[in-house]
Amino acid sequence: MGLTTESILGWTRVSVLLLTMGWAAWMDHKDRRVGNEHWMVWVKPALFLWALDLIAQEADWTIFLTASAVVAYASTAIIGRPTLNDIFSGSRIDLLVSLWYVISLAGIIGGSLKYGDVSPLDVLVGNETGAATLWWSTISGLLTILIIDLAWRFRLIHGGADAKALMLVAILMPNWDTMPLISEKTSDSLVALPPALALLMWGGMTFILIPFILLIKNILNSNISSFADLKLSWHASKMKLNSVKDSHVWLLTSVMQMPDGSSKIYNKSRAPRRTPTGEELDKSIKELEGFDIEEVWISYKLPLLVFLFPAIIPLALLGDPISHIMPLIGL
Repeated sequence: MGLTTESILGWTRVSVLLLTMGWAAWMDHKDRRVGNEHWMVWVKPALFLWALDLIAQEADWTIFLTASAVVAYASTAIIGRPTLNDIFSGSRIDLLVSLWYVISLAGIIGGSLKYGDVSPLDVLVGNETGAATLWWSTISGLLTILIIDLAWRFRLIHGGADAKALMLVAILMPNWDTMPLISEKTSDSLVALPPALALLMWGGMTFILIPFILLIKNILNSNISSFADLKLSWHASKMKLNSVKDSHVWLLTSVMQMPDGSSKIYNKSRAPRRTPTGEELDKSIKELEGFDIEEVWISYKLPLLVFLFPAIIPLALLGDPISHIMPLIGL
């Protein structure tokens, strides 16, 4: 089977995504931080590939400016939003960004006037093709970015790097037509999540394996000696006390003051809602050292990016997980 323009662009997108997410996952694993510079660098090939794709499909100016609106919305996660005070103060960068918003909005308005008579439902079921389909699929990227942005602000997605990564995926792979799907279930499915949200779902599925991996690890390391240990072994592990401060973990073992004035060692069943300060952690460690504790139960701070990176493989090979789940439940 010969290569087509679409397949070349598609596999190039997958390659860029692997490089982007692999590098980001490594930084998040090592330092629990991915700087904005990383996303600023890797959004450039994403924009280049999207522009090539739109040129190949002979998109008009409204579609290009609608794509610009998607990028403009996503950019607020990196550069923020200019305020009226910023604009009236004469800030050149804020004036340029505001002008970018206005021009992009013109594309949305122009596209709605030009293609608004085409029902998005007709596009969804495949009754409509051509420029109208391309414009509706492009503007759907705004909804994807909105969902990611709201999930971030309402703390459903905890890390800013995770949200920015998913926004970059939404720009790099705005719809399933931009991906070289090996499985045809997604392309044949009437309802499918956008690629960015599908990646989030694939990544979330890998979390299901964590309790079993931790349980096996604790059994092999002989960390389970009581029923209380068994309850912890599904979501926690043991670590040398002197290694806790230099590791990305939450300390679950602590010293509890009893009503009679005595103290006892207590293992919390879950990580704290608020990450303790360095001083608070030092105090807890010193208290445990006073009881000659050498090993403690900890909960790992698992960055989502580490799970999103391997999830690229089922995303590229299988597409949307919903398109595989729905037939299994008779839908």
